[in-house]
Amino acid sequence: MGAPASVLVVLLYAVTLAYPADVRVAYGAYALTFLGLSSAIPTFVAAFFSGALADRHDRARLMRAVNVVSILGVTGAAAVLLVAPAGRLVFPATGGFYLPVWVALLYPCWATVVVGATLFRPAFNASIPRIVRAPELGRANGLIYGISALVGAGATLGAGLLLTAGSETDALVLAFAIFFATQVALLRVEADLSVHRAPARRSVARDAVDGFVYLGRRRELLEITVAALVVNFLSAVALVELGLYVGSWLGLAEGIWYGAMVAASTLGVAVGFALVSQFSFEPRAGRVIIGLTLAMGVSLLALGLVRSIWLALPVIFVYGMMPGMIMTVFLSTVQATVPDALLGRVFSADEVGSYALVPFGQTTGGILTSSVGVQGTYLAAGGAIAVFGLVMVVGFGALRRLGFHPRSEAAVATAVPS
Repeated sequence: MGAPASVLVVLLYAVTLAYPADVRVAYGAYALTFLGLSSAIPTFVAAFFSGALADRHDRARLMRAVNVVSILGVTGAAAVLLVAPAGRLVFPATGGFYLPVWVALLYPCWATVVVGATLFRPAFNASIPRIVRAPELGRANGLIYGISALVGAGATLGAGLLLTAGSETDALVLAFAIFFATQVALLRVEADLSVHRAPARRSVARDAVDGFVYLGRRRELLEITVAALVVNFLSAVALVELGLYVGSWLGLAEGIWYGAMVAASTLGVAVGFALVSQFSFEPRAGRVIIGLTLAMGVSLLALGLVRSIWLALPVIFVYGMMPGMIMTVFLSTVQATVPDALLGRVFSADEVGSYALVPFGQTTGGILTSSVGVQGTYLAAGGAIAVFGLVMVVGFGALRRLGFHPRSEAAVATAVPS
């Protein structure tokens, strides 16, 4: 889970600097938008089926298989950057916008990496309560995801250093090494992660639908998904342009600063995972999620108000803490209150719902940045998230009541299904 962030740093850097300075903001905005879109549709499809696969097959074997998919994606991206095929794909109706051929070839490679991670997550998350008791889920998720985020922070910073000292291909070697180490670790997993359910006699698609049906019946979980849908859309509007934020708004072209920004955000996620697990959030999980959403909007808004890298780094660190804490609360609540046989499908149903508007957010980010500039994009997205947080305070009653009481072997949610 730590490796894709380092791949993204390399691609953000390569795509942003693929254009000369005089057209970097205009053309780079669209090229970065296409980078996001290139993975959006395959990821959406993979997320729909990922939970059903996790609930039908041995989860350890599934994780090993899809990790190989990510390895192939990184290998392909390294090959493209090494060869760097010449030529341009011209779009006449867009005022001269073009894509270098090698940039266009990076898009399916990035999609492959992200699809692998998407298929990995439900199987992984559904495996945790098989080996961790309910009272320890918060600490376990905080530790697991905190370590993965620290690995991601180190990898992104390392990728930035390699970009500055070497080449894009050199930087991708780091991601390859992490995925390879993951494969070795997965091969050493001895726990029984096979699925204990009656043999499936239905299609994978029909199995997947059960996750959506369950999510619809749990109003408090449905409200979390709706909140994530809106927040992820608005976050995508701003963060898809992070390369331009560093290169244009902050005026820094060295690869180290791209890595430093992503690393600071990822380090914030790691601290968020570890920090929230130290508090007894379980009885008031919903209210914690609402408060963190408000703070997330304010911190993104602050990014649009600073022009120094030394201010931007701590701000994006604080921003990263919020999704880290929200994820720990959400994962622990779902793992403690959803039956094991449905767990993978509920995770994937939430992921589909949560990320359904991300492609539109990425497209909006490119259009908005071309119209109002980098600062306007960050101010608009951050302000909108903060306003939506206030809407959640007033209108998301079931989420406000959401919580669970961990017991020795089981947990009971305080908000009953609607």
